[in-house]
Amino acid sequence: MAFFSIIIPLYNKENFIENTIQSILNQTFQNFEIIVVNDGSTDKSEEKLLQFKDSRIYYFSKKNEGVSATRNYGIEKANSDFITFLDADDYWYPTFLETMFANISKLPDQKVFSAAVEFDTSKKTIPAQYSISKTNEEFEIVNYFKASIKETVLCTSCAVFHKSIFEEIGNFDTKIKSGEDTDLWIRIGLVYPVVFSWKILARYVYDPKSLSKKSEMGNKMDFSKFEESEKTNSDLKYFLDLNRFSLAIKSKLAGETAHFNKYYSPIDLNKIGWKKKTLLLFPSFALRFLISFKTFLANLGIGSSVFK
Repeated sequence: MAFFSIIIPLYNKENFIENTIQSILNQTFQNFEIIVVNDGSTDKSEEKLLQFKDSRIYYFSKKNEGVSATRNYGIEKANSDFITFLDADDYWYPTFLETMFANISKLPDQKVFSAAVEFDTSKKTIPAQYSISKTNEEFEIVNYFKASIKETVLCTSCAVFHKSIFEEIGNFDTKIKSGEDTDLWIRIGLVYPVVFSWKILARYVYDPKSLSKKSEMGNKMDFSKFEESEKTNSDLKYFLDLNRFSLAIKSKLAGETAHFNKYYSPIDLNKIGWKKKTLLLFPSFALRFLISFKTFLANLGIGSSVFK
């Protein structure tokens, strides 16, 4: 049995899927299976994928249902004890699986593992910035909420999970069309610590057509399921309020007053800081100017997201 099951949700990524698959085949650790689930692509994604003749690649095709249902389908097909995801437009550096295997071997009681990432922007590639104090050159065992104030330490292209987690926590919520990954990370973070490697082992590749790059407000995650937990978990409360702040700003930009009030109302304004409190009062035209300026700085590798 393969040590890792690698799940790739594939939807209209004809320009990326070859590099993504090749980044897996180039891994220094080779004990894996690749489960590619085509979510009703209408371009040449399938044709590009089927060029690879490797017995470790298992290909499934289904009607379009969205990324959550597609990843869940892959989880059901996985045969390994450790599951990892790779989006079809991202890629791994050659030692990703080797590093994950080494950390799993050193810490057999842990079930959640991740590593640092870098991001393509439209201009250049920049490393993610994390809210973690570095006490070890190799890895840190961190609380998900404390460690994800600046950038999440879990992401769908650079994390590994023991299969039992999904049996206990559940899979991706198919009702959520944007933020489904954050919803799952919160549920995992309430139960498990994260073993975080400082090595940059994955790159998020810029694709302007990706759903994750868009600001659609429909069916975004509902934090109400965590209301009881956040009453007694201050780390969770602060993390959720930062996400509420982000979504409130995006709602204002989209002209969605009801969504803005939904996310704004529960925020503890005394904890998020005066800058964010002020931004919440800004009219949408002023926010657009600030975002354009911050995006310009981010493309130069300066500053961080206006939303956190």
